[in-house]
Amino acid sequence: MTIKTAESEDASAMLHANRRAHERVTATFDVRFQDAPDAARALRAYSLNLSAGGLCLRTRRSYDVGSRVRLQMTVSGQDFELDGLISWVRDDAEAIGVRFINVSEADQVRLQAVVASFKR
Repeated sequence: MTIKTAESEDASAMLHANRRAHERVTATFDVRFQDAPDAARALRAYSLNLSAGGLCLRTRRSYDVGSRVRLQMTVSGQDFELDGLISWVRDDAEAIGVRFINVSEADQVRLQAVVASFKR
């Protein structure tokens, strides 16, 4: 399995990379890329899991760790437009990890409520 992360490749960094500040829940929904070049590159993307801090996306296109993306998604009836940073790439699984950045307080509250709704 090929995993690229924004952190160092040593064992210690890999352990820390697996720690999350926000609880993840399994959640499958379509994700759209707002920027035209990203939308064309991704073809189709959908989530594998979600947290208030980011999500894991399945996509057939490759991305570089550290790239910025603008995402549009509707989750549990809530529409979101969020900026993200590609924090890891798993080429063999066609998956990327996106960490949300510059999230407004209102969107953070809504994300937490959506994540909580998946736990019920």
